[in-house]
Amino acid sequence: MRTIKSIVNNIVFLVLLLTANSCKENVKRDNSSVKTETHIATDSITSEIESLYDKEVFNGFAVSIVDSKGIIYNRGFGYADVEKKKKYTEHTLINIASISKVFIAAALLKAEEMALVDLDESINKYLPFEVKNPNYPNDLITVRQLATHTSSIVDTDIYMQTCYVNKDDIPIGESLKRYELYYQNSSKNWMPLAEYLKKILQKDEVFYEDSTFAKRKPGALREYSNIGAALCALVIEYATDKPFSEFTKTYIFEPLNMASTTWFFEEADSTNYSKLYYDGEVLPYYKILSYPDGGLITSSTDLSKFLIELINGYSGHGSILDADSYKEFFKSQLEESALGGKENFNVGLFIDKELAYNVIGHTGGDPGTNTMMFFNIEDKKGRILITNTDSKKENSMGTMWEIWDALKK
Repeated sequence: MRTIKSIVNNIVFLVLLLTANSCKENVKRDNSSVKTETHIATDSITSEIESLYDKEVFNGFAVSIVDSKGIIYNRGFGYADVEKKKKYTEHTLINIASISKVFIAAALLKAEEMALVDLDESINKYLPFEVKNPNYPNDLITVRQLATHTSSIVDTDIYMQTCYVNKDDIPIGESLKRYELYYQNSSKNWMPLAEYLKKILQKDEVFYEDSTFAKRKPGALREYSNIGAALCALVIEYATDKPFSEFTKTYIFEPLNMASTTWFFEEADSTNYSKLYYDGEVLPYYKILSYPDGGLITSSTDLSKFLIELINGYSGHGSILDADSYKEFFKSQLEESALGGKENFNVGLFIDKELAYNVIGHTGGDPGTNTMMFFNIEDKKGRILITNTDSKKENSMGTMWEIWDALKK
């Protein structure tokens, strides 16, 4: 697992259990008679979050609240570039880490609708190289197992050491040595997704480790896997005969008018991209060889459009997938025995379900960026938080949750 990402995600889920049952905004927006109430509600949110920004934990962040009809609240706070005093806005771009995986699920279900992928088929039907768990060579790994983190493919140390590429080959200063792992690979090390995953998953290849495959049968137990998620994107790529980045652009980004969203720096508006920070220190930019598992670049505005689509899809009224696909997307996929003893929890396809609090969504964390996206299945309201700062300050986690909780107003 990515070290920082894993720590952040574990804390996120722990605290979410205490706070998730809170996305119950009562903002009315359907007629002019309630404009005063709406402005009071949004002004109150802005005032509270501004006071939290004043704690000087995060250099910049964006938040949004949505429902099935559209965006209720969407605003940036602080700075995308502190030195240049460039404001962080609702249109600021940043990589959103593991929330990216939810887009893999949407693409997978679109490919299934097109009769190009069968979720319960062996992944080797689609891949350009064979992938088997050597501990259980006769047990097939299915596409569904990749999408539910039960494939028995797990993240390794060498995955951590190789998946990040220093975009501009900027050396890490002494004050940022804790991030050295993420910047040790030169930009020259960039390679296509298929080539990288083959090096990780094929025996005798340069990045292969026996520990890449758990000593348990595929399907037996859920263990979060970035490699498995990226491999699922590669399945889609070969099944559809279209690069994963292009497939998602055609069938997700363009239909939802997510015009600023892309998987690659080269395609993003560099003038609108946030700096990444560790407290007051600027982190160099990085790229991810397994990019579908955490490399999506977007804004709170574009991500809000996707979350609105998920809310509508949950209710059977989505636009990019049909109703049956959305049922598959959100239904609880795993038996209790595969959840490792985790209570009041299940998963859809690359999406988490906190059953006790009726919320569905995902979190993310990579150097300089921490993200959350969830919606409540009862009131059909959703929230997003995207930050551009990692922090060692004692009040950093508490402040993040205070911001998140302010969005329930």
